[in-house]
Amino acid sequence: MPLIRKPPSGSLVPPPAPFDAAALSDGSSDVRWAAVRVAASRPDAVALLGGALARERDPRVREAIFSGLARIATEESAGIIVPYLRSEDASLRTGALDALHVMPAATAAYLPALVTDKDPDVRLLSCELARAQPAATANRLLCAVLDTDPEKNVCAAALDVLAETGGPEILASLNRCAQRFQDDPFLAFSIDVVRQQIGTQPASARE
Repeated sequence: MPLIRKPPSGSLVPPPAPFDAAALSDGSSDVRWAAVRVAASRPDAVALLGGALARERDPRVREAIFSGLARIATEESAGIIVPYLRSEDASLRTGALDALHVMPAATAAYLPALVTDKDPDVRLLSCELARAQPAATANRLLCAVLDTDPEKNVCAAALDVLAETGGPEILASLNRCAQRFQDDPFLAFSIDVVRQQIGTQPASARE
């Protein structure tokens, strides 16, 4: 058998090279994508990824940044993402929505402000985020939408979620919404659907 020599002491495998934060903005998209993957495991990941997201234009690299922030799943990482719900770039809005949707506990602190945001498009997206919350939380937030939001499209988005999460406790809000939009046949139909859904669900399904 060939003799396998042990490496002499002091010739251990060298430590990995220090992380180069500049790689998050320099070089090709492949270089930036690889840098994002490394950055996501660092203690300062949220700051690094937040800065990279503000500069990045490549969809694949953006997706990697959103995924990294979603895996961290803290209120801080969610806070980096929330402003992108207001972006005029549809792909950024979608990426932000998807990332926030998979970390509902981290997103919960932002939902009360999001469902009352001055931008109706943000309020509409926040209804979808409420879908991932516990039923009691979703119902409380979305009943407030039914009671106060002036936009029928936002109320329709809330009703879509409440059809899944709602129980008898939301009926009063359904009635108030029906009264506020009594001349809108689509909302009237949607409200009736939710009422019927509540009536056909066993109590155990709403707990």
